[in-house]
Amino acid sequence: MASHTILALSLTILLISCNNCTFSPNKAWVVTTLAGKGTEGNDNGNALEAEFNRPYGVAVDSSGNVYVADMGNNSIRRIDTDETVSTLAGTVNAGFWDSNLPGTVMKFKMPIGVAVDSAGNLYVAEKDNHRIRKITLDSTEPNRVVVSTLAGTSSGFKNGARAEAQFKFPYGVAVDRVGNVYVADTENHRIRKITTDSSCAVNVITLAGSDEAGLGNSDDPKVKFNEPKGVAVDQAGNVYVGDRRNHRIRKITTDSSGAVNVITLAGSSYGYKNAIIGTEAQFRVPHGVAVDSAGNVYVADSGNNCIRKITILDPNKPNEVAVSTLAGSGKADYEDGIAKLAQFKDPTGVAVDSDGNIYVADHGNHRIRKIEYRVP
Repeated sequence: MASHTILALSLTILLISCNNCTFSPNKAWVVTTLAGKGTEGNDNGNALEAEFNRPYGVAVDSSGNVYVADMGNNSIRRIDTDETVSTLAGTVNAGFWDSNLPGTVMKFKMPIGVAVDSAGNLYVAEKDNHRIRKITLDSTEPNRVVVSTLAGTSSGFKNGARAEAQFKFPYGVAVDRVGNVYVADTENHRIRKITTDSSCAVNVITLAGSDEAGLGNSDDPKVKFNEPKGVAVDQAGNVYVGDRRNHRIRKITTDSSGAVNVITLAGSSYGYKNAIIGTEAQFRVPHGVAVDSAGNVYVADSGNNCIRKITILDPNKPNEVAVSTLAGSGKADYEDGIAKLAQFKDPTGVAVDSDGNIYVADHGNHRIRKIEYRVP
């Protein structure tokens, strides 16, 4: 009986892991290296010969270009669809130059998270300068970009206007369909929201969380997070959080009256466990999260050295989910190939494109990996 139960669970996990692709016995999830030769450095050029230094965040635009928050190089890198790597903004030397500067002279200090909006603007969570930066195209020279400060001034906690707001070691950043920006404000244990009105005035509010680290859902007087590091937003405006020290994936919804609700979507405690009931699964210090067009969530499960998938079981019940391992054997190493046999080393960032391909910032391997469903 036990073997039948295990077989049934395995088949269920297999089926739900392919629910956003056309299942084929000839296809499988395959991991390849998109960019990086695995040595720590800062070389541009051919993607497989390029070098990164502890890449942390990753994002992909509607054209398939991939952006990397290259933490150790204090830079934002771009991987074009022709598989060429370039530095979009930042220099190796860390620093802080405030606003409206060309990307080639701009200085960052440990950029961690990166997101891209529908117009191609980039948003960067700059951890050690406690700011959220915006990278836009230079209208006078289309091959250049300009970097400005969207919000933040110094380490601390304060809501309000752009030049008054404070963050404390922000990590994750995401942007919704109408341009609102969400921040995993890690050391403040909060999820913040940045809005811009019709007059271009920027305002920062707290969407969820409190100054006390902990765990509490909406029935708690104070909803709590514990060092949230990843954040993503779906097409309906629901926000997903990689709640690192709670080893859970949280979901934040806002109803028509503006009331905010927080639940635990998946995860229970520190460990490794797949499950057809999301809240019975286990993660180990999850970092980055991403969500596809069907509402399935992908997690860079850093402590388990793998990429997990949270699958919606019934479109009418989006909070009923199952958790499976999409890629990674669990061994902290480097190997491409069939997804379940592939190896990552401390994956931190994850993104998904419109075709369902997944991109991973493989932090410890100094590489950007790609996971796609195809013939091996």
